[in-house]
Amino acid sequence: MKNRMNWLLALGLAMTVAGCSSKTTETGGETKEETKEETKEETKEETKEETSVELTSYADYVAAKEGTPVVMETYVQAKQNWWEGAATLYTQNEEGAIFVYNAEVTEEDFAKLVEGQKIRVTGARAEFSGEIEIGEDENGKLPQIEILDGNWIAPVTDVTDLLGKDEIINEQNKKVAFKGLTIEDYDGEGHAVAFKNEQEKKDDIYFKASLNGTTYDFCVEAYLTDEETDVYKTVSGLQVGDVVDMEGFLYWYNGMNPHITSVTVK
Repeated sequence: MKNRMNWLLALGLAMTVAGCSSKTTETGGETKEETKEETKEETKEETKEETSVELTSYADYVAAKEGTPVVMETYVQAKQNWWEGAATLYTQNEEGAIFVYNAEVTEEDFAKLVEGQKIRVTGARAEFSGEIEIGEDENGKLPQIEILDGNWIAPVTDVTDLLGKDEIINEQNKKVAFKGLTIEDYDGEGHAVAFKNEQEKKDDIYFKASLNGTTYDFCVEAYLTDEETDVYKTVSGLQVGDVVDMEGFLYWYNGMNPHITSVTVK
């Protein structure tokens, strides 16, 4: 009996709608299709307004106090690591480079974060030993990542002429190049490199290179470029006096501490 009553009510409603449609057409009013299209456009505009996000500019991000909430759209340039549901990324957009530390990401989504992939990062402006980054907020919530449509790979910035100058900090976290540097004695005993795990000759590699009489520190970060990569193998075999061109990310730790991703011995 209940189903039957529902059927009768539905039939009555359908007849009423049909009558309204005919009436508006006959009187020159808006047709059903016109009304439908207008409603669709209004809904589309409302949805667009509801989903719009106020983004943080790069300048505001750099200048903000630690802990300030930020939302930034940027592009993955390299994945440093993924561990227990969190990822660390080198990213960059047209305004500058943004290091994303320990963002909450599933392993499935981490696989999608290929070089150039556009993302939106929501987190807090953080700083560690001079390294500016997006990290967890004051409540311990990790940065969140949304994968967006879009792809862009940043050009490499040659910072050779900025070595030793304060301005080089403005290139922090960018993919940069150093050209014509000379490998120096790392420990005063003739060794060109030192391993974090010296006994097994593995993990991070540290080395020094100079330009115009000034020596600078460099690192091959094993999480970023492990033992199987070309740069790890090349740096492992460096000799004091080698002249090299290098590329890497301008990480900062109490000063310039580049994570090198490519080395060419000249």
